[in-house]
Amino acid sequence: MQLPEGVEVVGPRHDRYEEILTPPALAFVAELHRAFDARRRDLLAARAARVAALAAGGSLDFLPHTRHVRDGDWRVAPPAPGLVDRRVEITGPTDAKMTVNALNSGAKVWLADLEDANTPRWENVIGGQLNLRDAVDRTLTHTAPDGRRYTLHDGDLATIVVRPRGWHLTEKHILVDGERTSGSLVDFALYLFHCARRQLDLGHGPYFYLPKMESHLEARLWNDVFLSAQDHLGLPRGTIRATVLIETYAAAFEMDEILYELRDHAAGLNAGRWDYMFSVIKTFRTRGRDFLLPDRNAVTMTAPFMRAYTELLVRTCHRRGAHAIGGMAAFIPSRRDPQVNETALAKVREDKTREAGDGFDGSWVAHPDLVPVCREVFDAVLGDRPHQIDRTREDVHVTAAQLLDVRATPGRRTEAGLRNAVSVGIQYLTSWLRGTGAVAIFHLMEDAATAEISRSQVWQWLHNGVALDDTGATVDRALVERLADEELAKLPGDPADHAAARALFLEVAVADDFVDFLTLPAYERMP
Repeated sequence: MQLPEGVEVVGPRHDRYEEILTPPALAFVAELHRAFDARRRDLLAARAARVAALAAGGSLDFLPHTRHVRDGDWRVAPPAPGLVDRRVEITGPTDAKMTVNALNSGAKVWLADLEDANTPRWENVIGGQLNLRDAVDRTLTHTAPDGRRYTLHDGDLATIVVRPRGWHLTEKHILVDGERTSGSLVDFALYLFHCARRQLDLGHGPYFYLPKMESHLEARLWNDVFLSAQDHLGLPRGTIRATVLIETYAAAFEMDEILYELRDHAAGLNAGRWDYMFSVIKTFRTRGRDFLLPDRNAVTMTAPFMRAYTELLVRTCHRRGAHAIGGMAAFIPSRRDPQVNETALAKVREDKTREAGDGFDGSWVAHPDLVPVCREVFDAVLGDRPHQIDRTREDVHVTAAQLLDVRATPGRRTEAGLRNAVSVGIQYLTSWLRGTGAVAIFHLMEDAATAEISRSQVWQWLHNGVALDDTGATVDRALVERLADEELAKLPGDPADHAAARALFLEVAVADDFVDFLTLPAYERMP
């Protein structure tokens, strides 16, 4: 294949890859890289500068120089076709089986995840794009090892909304002018190039979820990418629509500004609760007891700082005419254990009832069996209405102090909680390094975001000399390593199968320097 000038594809070529890695598609990737990658890297440097300022004693607050945006009278574009009613959204990676099951699930939207529920193994990156295109064409099928065949049904399918990788991740298998490309731009460009026209012909459009942003300037970068991409492909401006995950602590203070930057392309905001919790720990990890959380599984959405965050999100979205989408409850059902199944359904129902009552227009689930309970809860609140954007929550007035009130979170820091964090981290990384980014552990759905909470909490407790509430033991490296060995011994199979994951977990959980994302060193270990 004749590649565009300056473009190298160093990943292996498998069956049908040439259908995605076409010269025009790669030229489009190269154009976006050359136009925007320098800004991407500058914004990542700005993140690092903010972290340094916070470590030196700074804090977060609403930006004084953008007050005119927060006070202004403006609204985002009206909802696009397929994104008017979003009462149930299912999330999951883009393997063929999940793609078929998600689209057939009865959910209104499928978040086709190329990020936290995925891994950036080359086969997932390009295979996912093939599955998405085949799904849009309704030609996708999957045959399981047991012979069971999965096909798309003839009725309405969930609207596809693609989540590309975050700005911090690169794609090492596609080089432009000798540089790694942005994972964000690769995922975005390949889907847009191959599926935008197809989606428009079906009456929908190219829709995206944007993860991990930390400022409105990062949203401005995405908006400029959208404008350039639409012009390159001859798409009307505003064709692309994007929902932003508010899943970093800094972004919670810039919700209005993020919507404003994307206003002609904005479809809403999502309460990305798990990454948000990780970001809370990460942002103030060196600041002592004011930002120490209890055991991971003890932190609920009713904690004061989490409640402030979600209520502000609904208030902000509805004031601007945007959808507010709730987060994912981690509990997953079991078709083999009725008691586990009953507990999971009750927990999910409780979570979705709270969100619907707070004004959210829809919410996420991670398993097809959870679609009915989420739909039932939102049907009871919405009725025949597609959303409740008209419920503007004028009663909500959230201050910076409320968003920062982490210390008021109830719960204890225990050896059981530390042990759970270590075990989950090792088990998840074992799965991740093998190419699977979403895995059930202890009846909870774990992805990169929930694993980040585990390892960052271990790092924070260790580097702040936390004494556990139940045993009185001080968290230090020796304790973490002992628990790692004990938990490793409980896992099935040869301990050597988990050795790489154990080493990586300790690298990101106990080292003196905090690695921004565990997926960064993990990616370098992945072929």
